[in-house]
Amino acid sequence: MPPQTSSIEPLSAYMGDLHRTHLLDREEENALARVWLETRDPAAAAELVSRNLRFVVKVATGYRKYRVSLTDLIQEGNMGLMHAVEKFDPSRGTRLISYAVWWIKAYIQAYIIRSWSLVRVGTTQTQRRLFYKLPKALAAAKIPGESYEDRIARIAEDFSARPKDVILMMGALKGRDLSLDVPVEDTSVVTWGDRVKDERPNPEQLTAETEDATVRAAMLGECMDKLAAREREIIRLRHLVEEPMTLRQVGTAMGLSRERVRQLEAQALRKLKGMLEPRYDRAGMSAANTPPRVRAANGAPTGTANDSMSSVA
Repeated sequence: MPPQTSSIEPLSAYMGDLHRTHLLDREEENALARVWLETRDPAAAAELVSRNLRFVVKVATGYRKYRVSLTDLIQEGNMGLMHAVEKFDPSRGTRLISYAVWWIKAYIQAYIIRSWSLVRVGTTQTQRRLFYKLPKALAAAKIPGESYEDRIARIAEDFSARPKDVILMMGALKGRDLSLDVPVEDTSVVTWGDRVKDERPNPEQLTAETEDATVRAAMLGECMDKLAAREREIIRLRHLVEEPMTLRQVGTAMGLSRERVRQLEAQALRKLKGMLEPRYDRAGMSAANTPPRVRAANGAPTGTANDSMSSVA
């Protein structure tokens, strides 16, 4: 007969095992702690840890609002508990869990901050304090008549922080990074990445755009040839080179005043527009991309270099 598959989830089974483990009383705890301190017997340390694991679960459950896996929180809390056992001194008269709860919370909080965003948050003590306490401060009732700026300033003062630190943390708390490989639902095989729309143009669209750009480049080249040599040079230097020149730079290069360059450029652009629009109409193209802002064959402003156009200058 095949073995039966347990329907109990791993976390539920783990919790069940913890509740079947009885807690240590003070005498038992002190005895194990002294053995660990004096002999470094790993069995004593393991017993101290295992008998207090249920407290880790209780602490970790209090952090579920941060939408982090409870299993991960428990694992981090367990590491905090082990760290506490390493340093625990029973001669101080304190119970282990009273001492360990600080370490458990510290490990859990550090993990939440690490996993919250690809952008580092909580790297300073002030940021960590804001990360955990700012939501409660923001949820508190507003003071009547208090402006947004005054409220931020008051909250910043309460946390010994700067207003800009409060604003930055507010942005970080609005939402955490989400992996595209995470399933949309726990029982789903569909990931968030599967729902991301591909914004890239399809092959047919790319082909059409390339053909359109080629035709526009040819038309522009024909029209540029009809301009006077000085007009062509101004258009080239102002629009068709990788680093377009200013009016003053063009004037210096051509021995003209800045105002004269501006006049010749405006004149050339009007000529180009007048020649290109009828050609576009005959070809059934849109004239939206024609001068006065000369545009390159790829549809981008010709402030970027385009070899097919600069060659006609």
